[in-house]
Amino acid sequence: MKKLILATLMAAPFMANAVTDIQMKPIEARSLSHAQNVQSGPYDLPIITWGGDIATILGNGTSTTTKSGSEFKNNGLGFKLKREDVFQQQLNNYISGKTPYLRGTMSMINMAAAAVKDNPNLAPVVFYQLTWSAGGDALVVKSNIRRASDLCGKTIALNYDGPHLNYANRILTDAGCDVSKNKIVWTKDLTGTDESPMEALRMSNVAAAFVIIPDAFALTSGGNVGDGSEDSVNGAHILLSTKTANRVIADVYAVRKDYYERNKGEVESLAGALFKSQENLQKLASTKGAKYDKLMAASAGILLDAPEAIADTEGLLLDAEIAAFNQNVEFFQNESNFRNFEQIVSESAKGIQALGVINAPGQVHKAELNYGLLANGLSNSKQVTKSKFDSNEVSKIVERKQKQNSLDDSTVFEFEVYFKPNQKVFNESLYEAQFKKVLEMSSTYGGAVIIVEGHSDPMGYLRKKKSTPNAYLLSQVKQSAKNLSMTRAQQVRQAVVNYSSAKNLNLDTSQLSVIGHGITNPKTGICGIDPCAPKTEQQWLSNMRVVFRILQIEAEETAFSPL
Repeated sequence: MKKLILATLMAAPFMANAVTDIQMKPIEARSLSHAQNVQSGPYDLPIITWGGDIATILGNGTSTTTKSGSEFKNNGLGFKLKREDVFQQQLNNYISGKTPYLRGTMSMINMAAAAVKDNPNLAPVVFYQLTWSAGGDALVVKSNIRRASDLCGKTIALNYDGPHLNYANRILTDAGCDVSKNKIVWTKDLTGTDESPMEALRMSNVAAAFVIIPDAFALTSGGNVGDGSEDSVNGAHILLSTKTANRVIADVYAVRKDYYERNKGEVESLAGALFKSQENLQKLASTKGAKYDKLMAASAGILLDAPEAIADTEGLLLDAEIAAFNQNVEFFQNESNFRNFEQIVSESAKGIQALGVINAPGQVHKAELNYGLLANGLSNSKQVTKSKFDSNEVSKIVERKQKQNSLDDSTVFEFEVYFKPNQKVFNESLYEAQFKKVLEMSSTYGGAVIIVEGHSDPMGYLRKKKSTPNAYLLSQVKQSAKNLSMTRAQQVRQAVVNYSSAKNLNLDTSQLSVIGHGITNPKTGICGIDPCAPKTEQQWLSNMRVVFRILQIEAEETAFSPL
């Protein structure tokens, strides 16, 4: 979403460095509504300003009130859609019984669970995944931050109770940071005011900000590097967006446990109507036409208070990956999915606790829906496996970056696997923990390429050079070391593939690329034009390694094909 009406619609005059760092209160310490029974319907169904909610608008009859002939009406449902982007207000309505439903990211649902943990009847039951954020959210950093590990101990701007809580914790944790040592500047608003993360990034002590993508483009002069003009910050750039980290922010619907237990049929009907609505939305978006135009105009009015903001509404939709039936089944039913319901609930609960948003997690339940029945009438209920990357294009990009010595510029994370001299076997018994980490990272950062880099011990070359000045022989030794490193990288890649297959775990092999560096990048460093000679056995062994490099290639449009 590259235009900025979403921000400007709510904007007051910007005041640089006017951000108030508000004190974070754990949800349990806040003044919330008193628990009451759910009132009689019809109920408000909360929506938020997000592309995934366009399907809900369509299902309701392209209107805030349920229309005759709509998917919702045909399933015996009747709602008034209410946009509520302040989650604490949603939570108050939920607790007080004004509506049994909640709409938010999984971090928000975990906040609700913590707030009501003393009342099991109010525990949220998650019954539907609407989307994954797949480009709508970004981490923008200043010029001195080159990779995620550079953020350790730095000051970061985050919206209080916003959608980026688990996103922030996940990136910092994967980078090896101790989150407790990061200073967080909490902002009142997500966007559009001088109390937002975008404005906080202008403060001299703030190194990074988690923002929605329109603000990210503004800060970085259109997604490049900020030049200080207009709304940009000099040197600011997008380190990582959810186009790369596309399995971190899950948007869901939840319902109060007491209401769910009495009204399972209604909740299942709502899920079924949403499945059909998401399928219809995908068809409309692919064919366009009058119905699509009507939906975009209505959604622009409902979500942005501006029916003319068609392009911005389409941008919202492009920033979200619609989950639909198949991904809901994967999310709720597939135990082998590294990004399933249980994993996301646990991860996001730990994340918001680490940030101080909750004191302790509450209980988040999963609805037990009849997916076999709900598949009836859907045309896309069969899972189709599709590679996300063009392997040939990925190879060209990696080769070009290697020749330009620019791999580090695109690297977000990396970790290493060491091996012994003359080792040829890389199996589960030795490397299961590392293989699991590769698979989890590939699932979480599904828009990234994972490079498997082989490195070789330079001692053979250094000994040969000491005994002979023959340039031809020395080049042969170098090439032999490079070939060996490539072979080892290929062996490790295949071992990861074999492990995922044996454990029935998801892996898109098009995401994995292989490089053999030989002796050109030793752990011991370069002395002049040659590798530095290891001085200890530990240094010697440190050069025998394979590096897994998580490479962001968001700008390489020809390589990545979104599902």
